[in-house]
Amino acid sequence: MPGSDVIVVGGGLHGCSAALHLARAGARVTLLEKDTVGRHASGANAGGVRQLGRNKAEIPLSVAAAALWQRIAELVDDDCGFECYGQVMVAEDDPELEHLGGRAAEVRALGFGHEEIGALVVRDDGAADPFRTVTAFRRKAESLGVRFVENAGARRITREGNGWHVETADGGRHVASVIVNCAGAWADRIAAMIGDRVPVTPIAPMLMITARLPPMIRPVVISIRRTLSLKQLRNGTVLIGGGHRGRALPDENRTELDLHKLATNAGVVADLFPGLRGATIVRSWAAIEALMPDEIPVIGPSAIAEGAFHAFGFSAHGFQLGPIVGSVIADLITHGGANLPIASFRADRFADKV
Repeated sequence: MPGSDVIVVGGGLHGCSAALHLARAGARVTLLEKDTVGRHASGANAGGVRQLGRNKAEIPLSVAAAALWQRIAELVDDDCGFECYGQVMVAEDDPELEHLGGRAAEVRALGFGHEEIGALVVRDDGAADPFRTVTAFRRKAESLGVRFVENAGARRITREGNGWHVETADGGRHVASVIVNCAGAWADRIAAMIGDRVPVTPIAPMLMITARLPPMIRPVVISIRRTLSLKQLRNGTVLIGGGHRGRALPDENRTELDLHKLATNAGVVADLFPGLRGATIVRSWAAIEALMPDEIPVIGPSAIAEGAFHAFGFSAHGFQLGPIVGSVIADLITHGGANLPIASFRADRFADKV
């Protein structure tokens, strides 16, 4: 169906953010989602809003994203459950503390001062509610005219004349001059239809949550050596993650948990937080996410196809970047360039790996 300037494929946070920012710039946008908006990683992650410990290539994006999070309600008319209580990376011995000191020095040498040493702390970090955030971005985008089409997976994408034609699983046909691939763990398939070859590995980072407990800790705590991320939510429950993975089955649209790894994760919590040893785990889950070989995303134009752009592969740490990545994509499409450094995220950097 014609009538859009841009088709966004993928209804996670980055797709919703790209659609919102494009609509703010005056573009007519259709967003296609193969399931429902926020169904996968964007609605089921830990909600970390983190500058702490970022890959050096991501730091400028992350710092810019942090500024947007501080005024997120101005962007989407909802605070997204965002709380700014800091994140801290803890060292368990002197060599680890020395390593953190070296990391802070490297970040300062790049011209950024957000990481402090004691442990390694970023005071402006925090967390938000993932599904509430995706919903807020969708709601605001819809208010600006973005059309969302769910249960409409892209089956065939072709370039015809000056437009992109997308045939979807629901029998729809959508046409626009520009296409944006925000398809997460399925993004390599969309990229291949566009003409780009990128190596995406689907992963299933696991999370678990306790029953409600009395207040015990405010900042998010990350271990430098052990696989752990921990935070206590407003309602007293404690969310535990850090990167242990289950099994991702993208063709079946589901994941399988690894109970042994979850037990290992719980054991680390018991070591570092003895007061949690008797806590009851009430739920565990995993979402399907996209891992890139170098663990940083693909952001920017197609390497070979005119009018095609990518934003995917956030390797289990893309939630905080969502607001700014959408802005970057909109700038690339409407102004022909970005005001943040994105060369490290180019789509063709894996040419020798596919």
